[in-house]
Amino acid sequence: MSLPEVLLWQRLKGAPQGISFRKQHPIGPYRADFYCAVAKLVIEVDGISHELGDRPERDEVRTRELEAKGHHLVRIPAADVRDPDAIAASIVAIAARPLHRPFGTVPLPASGEDLGA
Repeated sequence: MSLPEVLLWQRLKGAPQGISFRKQHPIGPYRADFYCAVAKLVIEVDGISHELGDRPERDEVRTRELEAKGHHLVRIPAADVRDPDAIAASIVAIAARPLHRPFGTVPLPASGEDLGA
């Protein structure tokens, strides 16, 4: 694990707010840096190598494949992990969302159902 990953793991292990995370979790042919099974949330911490060669294209394919299987993927540039407490709190907040779905994917009520105004 890279230093940013270690710093985040120190904050995510132990189920913060009752939400469990796994590190280096296998999903098919991939290995997620961090994974929350309840939210189907994949967290990837991307270092400089993710900007080189064909890696951006490979990451894009990986994201599409994981999302097609119902996972929500969040990529965090390693350089942005200057405040690991804030980043970990944001990850926990994403995992704690009640619907665990990106905006726009929530099914609409069937015709005639009350919208709950």
